[in-house]
Amino acid sequence: MATPSKDRVEPGSVNIPIGKYPSTVPLDPSGSPPAVEIASKLVEDFNQALANKDPHAISQLFFPTGYWRDHLALSWDFHTLSGRESIAKFLSTNGIRITKVELDISTAARTPHFGPIDGGLGEANGVEFFIKFTSDIGSGNGVARVAEESAGQWRFFLLSTTLSELTGHERRINRLRPKGVEHGGDPNRQNWKERRAAEINLENRQPQVIIIGAGQAGLTVAASLKLLGVETLIIDREDHIGDNWRNRYRHLVLHDPVWMDHLPYMPFPPTWPIFTPKDKLADFLESYASFLELNVWTKTNLTSSSWDDSTKQWAVTVERQKEDGSKESRTFKPHHVILATGHSGKKNFPTIKGMDSFAGDRLCHSSEFTGAFSQTDSAKPKKAVVVGCCNSGHDIAQDFYEKGYDITMVQRSSTLVVSSTSILAVYVKSLFDEDGPATEDADLWIQSFPAEVFKGIQIKATDIAATQIDAEIISGLEKVGFKVDRGPDDGGIFMKYYQRGGGYYIDVGASQLIIDGKIKIKQGQEITQILPHGIEFADGSVLEADEIVFATGYQNMRTEARHIFGDTVADRLGSVWGYDKEGEFRSIWRPSGHPGFWYMGGNLALCRYYSKLLALQIKAIEEGLNTVQN
Repeated sequence: MATPSKDRVEPGSVNIPIGKYPSTVPLDPSGSPPAVEIASKLVEDFNQALANKDPHAISQLFFPTGYWRDHLALSWDFHTLSGRESIAKFLSTNGIRITKVELDISTAARTPHFGPIDGGLGEANGVEFFIKFTSDIGSGNGVARVAEESAGQWRFFLLSTTLSELTGHERRINRLRPKGVEHGGDPNRQNWKERRAAEINLENRQPQVIIIGAGQAGLTVAASLKLLGVETLIIDREDHIGDNWRNRYRHLVLHDPVWMDHLPYMPFPPTWPIFTPKDKLADFLESYASFLELNVWTKTNLTSSSWDDSTKQWAVTVERQKEDGSKESRTFKPHHVILATGHSGKKNFPTIKGMDSFAGDRLCHSSEFTGAFSQTDSAKPKKAVVVGCCNSGHDIAQDFYEKGYDITMVQRSSTLVVSSTSILAVYVKSLFDEDGPATEDADLWIQSFPAEVFKGIQIKATDIAATQIDAEIISGLEKVGFKVDRGPDDGGIFMKYYQRGGGYYIDVGASQLIIDGKIKIKQGQEITQILPHGIEFADGSVLEADEIVFATGYQNMRTEARHIFGDTVADRLGSVWGYDKEGEFRSIWRPSGHPGFWYMGGNLALCRYYSKLLALQIKAIEEGLNTVQN
């Protein structure tokens, strides 16, 4: 039996309850009108209420426990409205932007169809369909799930709306793509390469946005900003784009499958491996920046910054190392800065008594670990200790074992363990897989669930994975003293990631090594001090060590903001990650608490979806459509 999870959450984050499901008439598709007819009638009633600007009438089209999850269609923020009263109150207070809703019947998957409307929990069945909508400012898409409350009376259980375009400021893709050439008799005209060089160097131009960090977070939001015509510069201290992945430990690969990791506007090719090696991803990120013509300055540091409340502008000075080795300092005055150094902040590297006295070969944080050394004397292998039992800790311990070390992992609390097989067969099956829907459809579908309902879905998925696929692994781990859990309220890996950003291991082989005793475990003891050749614990025991790696994660992203921008800026920022009271992520991809300051981060799937929404918010401010700002 898994240990009850005692997960920490980010300060102020809400532990989301499990969603309420409506009382419905048992579904009988054979005796009901066609699904399209049911959806059309409800959409017609919805449009009538929209035309009348009647918040009460709109709210009555929902179940009493229905949800409306909105990303920028109803306001310049993210909201999940729960229940009729909440929906009516929000619309009365903020107005009704949406003017018309239509069924999206462009594909079979989007067309209304009977089936589960709770993600397959078996709690509620009805009709699911995709929608298109127009509003006062733009257009977008969403997903609706409706059920029969009483005979012939269908209502929304779940409705999601996501803004995708601003009218008059549509993304420059497909039919709106640039021409790419200047014809004519101008003797001073430049070719593409010359124009591109001038653009990268920002010759005689000022960026409206400066992004710090050229990983997947910075690159994806820069791509969306560029397509909206927003002048953007990315700066990164590394030597090359992708070095944030390239410089990590040797055997690192993505634990999510390729179908979940496509980048916006430029998906991975069909030959791409299911699990992406770090160096291959690094090379792809370089190509992504090149092909999408993103302005990136590597070997560049932000040296000073300040914000002016009166002008709504930053003064940002950066120092860039040029190709000839000389350094260039430039000051820009953007309206926005985006911190895109990942959803985590500074490395969480504890200060422990005796660290300075360690006389072994290496003591470092996992972010500095480049790989284990091959052992030449197998009769007397070196001893390594990894402190921490999440993805990095397991991967590093496995690397040590494969290089012939005597390896021990230190597990202080418990870890959620799920196999890579379960990720494919349970968690993302039929959604992000080879035969799944289009990526944008999959994103809309999964993001349409309010956090409360999503949590219920994940509890069921976690139980299936733990009892049907991973039971042998979990039982074996428990027998050797490795503590496992199932996440917050048994909500599994997604809830652990969303609530605290870590605390889990996706098994790619290390679990069996632990079960077989090839990777040893020291469990449940705090470290009291580092010795010259080992670690002493609170129970008085000592582990000898030639190398110690602290796979202890990272602090809140706000700590990185404080480090880079100082206390004046950081004190105005909200806490990052975890859930707010409505079940939306706090401060990231949305207003941060400080005007002109934005957080951008997350895995590739989250970056793909939310980068577009963050870019829309910035474009709306630049065009005067959003005067509220942060």
